[in-house]
Amino acid sequence: MAELHVELVAADRKVWSGAATIVVARTASGDVGIMPGHTPVLSVLESGPVTIRTTDGGTVIAAVHGGFISFADNKVSLLAEIAELADEIDVTRAERALELANSESDAHAGRRAEVRLVAAGRKVA
Repeated sequence: MAELHVELVAADRKVWSGAATIVVARTASGDVGIMPGHTPVLSVLESGPVTIRTTDGGTVIAAVHGGFISFADNKVSLLAEIAELADEIDVTRAERALELANSESDAHAGRRAEVRLVAAGRKVA
């Protein structure tokens, strides 16, 4: 079975690296799913969850805010301004951030909080 080599890197650290069968991310052109053999890609990442299906059948989900995604030769590079794995997200803090953003009508902060909650498996009203 063909596989992808995936690197998810934030400005301050390497977030995740490993083998995968598919990566799904939100780009400026819409959601993209990349599997082995996909045509080369270079795109701007939008705030959104990134889903990585690992070759061992697992799933890695991260909240990603800004950056770039590139794909060539079965290598996916996600270079994010900010990225957090789902299990690193403080849900209570993200819920408070969403409430504050909504009360201040800050759409960008609200979107970041929503993405964090979705990545952590919480439904956003």
